[in-house]
Amino acid sequence: MHANNIFSFLHFPAVNLVAIVILSRGKCGLSKCITYYLVSMAAADLLAVITAVILNQIIDIYFPGNYLSLTPVCQIKTALSYLSNDLSVWFTVAFTFDRFIAICCQKLKAKYCTKETAAAIIGMVLILSCLQNIPWYFAYEPLYISNGLPWYCRFRSIFYTSPLWRAFSYFDSIATPFLPFFIILLLNALTVRYILVASRVRKALKGNTSSANNPDPEMQNRKKSIILLFSISANFILLWLTFTIHYVYYRITNNYSYTGYDDPVYIFQETGYMLLLLSCCTNTFIYAVTQSKFREELKKMVTYPVSQICSAFLFQ
Repeated sequence: MHANNIFSFLHFPAVNLVAIVILSRGKCGLSKCITYYLVSMAAADLLAVITAVILNQIIDIYFPGNYLSLTPVCQIKTALSYLSNDLSVWFTVAFTFDRFIAICCQKLKAKYCTKETAAAIIGMVLILSCLQNIPWYFAYEPLYISNGLPWYCRFRSIFYTSPLWRAFSYFDSIATPFLPFFIILLLNALTVRYILVASRVRKALKGNTSSANNPDPEMQNRKKSIILLFSISANFILLWLTFTIHYVYYRITNNYSYTGYDDPVYIFQETGYMLLLLSCCTNTFIYAVTQSKFREELKKMVTYPVSQICSAFLFQ
């Protein structure tokens, strides 16, 4: 049973690796700019799966007491887990902002929506996220010391009493996910408003020339971009919503204890964590559902080894 659970979890990094490979080839009909953002998001999700799921969940649960449970390693794993979540969230924000500029700000599109700008934004997000998450390494201390070795992690007692640590905790919570929530909702609302106005104007100018047999190419391209944007944004909002609501609840009530595993608040908390981790592998399915060329490339990747094996046997 345990082996089956581990095997199913190991599908997650494979899914993200497939997305990175397919998108990096640049044959999905997407611009270099969009491709950069999608690859960075897939890479951040892959890091989240490795750190938060495999290292901090699977190994700790099924292989307790190994050397990955030493306190210095535990501190690194935890800091990387926070980092991967921040990267995944803020790369999504960067992608949403880029699509907002491309759709709603035509004058800035040529200058902003370029692969150079995308690379610069991705690099800046990476550097700032690394700097932001360095303090998490120092927020923990050993759970106990055995034979002179420190094992596992727990928050330092000063973490709950120090004004500096409390300020950092509040800042980190605002940075992820409250501020991204607000930015993504605002940008999507402005994008929807712009699309509705622009569509009415375009239909009025073109009259009845567009029909089912004579579709408007501009509207078709815009529709594809909008579907991808809204799918990724909605995925982020829905899968982070439970975690966010629970965080607000325990910040307001200051209730950090539970009566047991059947406590509704505990179940709600664990559901939030589960959905948060699930968000690390759903973007690939979004690409497959919304992008026909991605599906074609995925089909080629799956069928190519089979065709090569069959060819080898046939020509023997």
